[in-house]
Amino acid sequence: MTRVARLAAASALGLLLSACGGTGGDAARADPPPPDAPSSARTSSPPSAPSTARAPAGPDPAEPVSALRDPANPDFPEPLIDLLDLQDGGPPPDGIPPIDAPAFQRVSEVDWLEDDEPVLSLTVEGQTRAYPIRIMTWHEIVNDRLAGVPVAVTYCPLCNSGVAFERTVEGEVTTFGTSGKLYAGNLVMYDRLTESLWPQLTGEASVGALTGTRLASIPMGTVGWAQFRAEHPDAEVLSRSTGFDRDYLTNPYVGYDDPGSEPFFALPSDPDTRLPVKARVVGVARGGDAVAVPREALAARGVVHVTLGGQRVVLWHLAGQRSALDTHKIPNGEEIGSAAAFVPRAAGRSLDFRRAGDGTIRDRQTGSAWNVFGRAVSGPLQGTRLDAVRHLDTFWFAWAAFQPETEVTPEP
Repeated sequence: MTRVARLAAASALGLLLSACGGTGGDAARADPPPPDAPSSARTSSPPSAPSTARAPAGPDPAEPVSALRDPANPDFPEPLIDLLDLQDGGPPPDGIPPIDAPAFQRVSEVDWLEDDEPVLSLTVEGQTRAYPIRIMTWHEIVNDRLAGVPVAVTYCPLCNSGVAFERTVEGEVTTFGTSGKLYAGNLVMYDRLTESLWPQLTGEASVGALTGTRLASIPMGTVGWAQFRAEHPDAEVLSRSTGFDRDYLTNPYVGYDDPGSEPFFALPSDPDTRLPVKARVVGVARGGDAVAVPREALAARGVVHVTLGGQRVVLWHLAGQRSALDTHKIPNGEEIGSAAAFVPRAAGRSLDFRRAGDGTIRDRQTGSAWNVFGRAVSGPLQGTRLDAVRHLDTFWFAWAAFQPETEVTPEP
């Protein structure tokens, strides 16, 4: 790591530790809502476990051994990752506090987001919510319920990766916390049933009693606020009334997405040199195959078709989203656009897509125009929706660490 990267890492960690209050005094403090927050903010059904900065559980013969406290315990199954590659991220467990009782506002009530600000967009069984990155950066996990389904909405700033999971583990509903550990620079979560450790980018328990257990993932995309607002005018948005005192306008990782910079933390193996470590990629894994599409190439072409596990997938890019990891104030970040992935099939037939001269995404078969949510907004197929494909909008170092056999297309 260069001296500049070390200084940047120290600065970012200092901001987070200061906000977290070290051992949880400030992290556990409930603060009043922002002065402009509407009184109609709604609260999701709270999970059973609180989220405050905490130390790992102490020994208790009646409780399962905690991987937070003793990851090398011989009673655990063989870990899926080298324990030497588990790194301390700085804050203690839940020192970056998850949101366990999220409050929401209607889209029409939100006047504090700029049009191009990034939000995570999640739909479960017809219910849609937005989770602004300016909030997720400071909390990383929201334990929520959508349409009655217990979900964990997660975001790792160091990998720029948003992933959603069902939080039912072996038939039991649990909540997830931040372990304070990192693997390959990625957020390592822990479940509050067994305190097993789960890297966010796999959704698989890799250390602890539940090693080998996988969470069910749910497709989720990152889009601009105006894009979300236009598509889902009746949806809900995670409120800034979180119960924690954070500056939700600012980015503690200023300049982190500089393509020439390095990750803050060491990787478990030598970096894959096919792309710069901080190159943004859209990664898709299906049927045992994995592919990374460099965002720069996707933005230039507009559309890229790939085949994985014998199945066609289309990825496309539309302008309208800024980087949350660029400038001090998130709304001032560089325009990077929004990327999405879908099964290119509708109305009983396969479709091929292109970026038209007016910048819209259109299928070649009917000329219908499609938005970033995979919905035809004009043309013969207007109103038709494509099936979303789970993808990761992340940095190359993270994708390559977890998908070392990945292809890169188009080749650099």
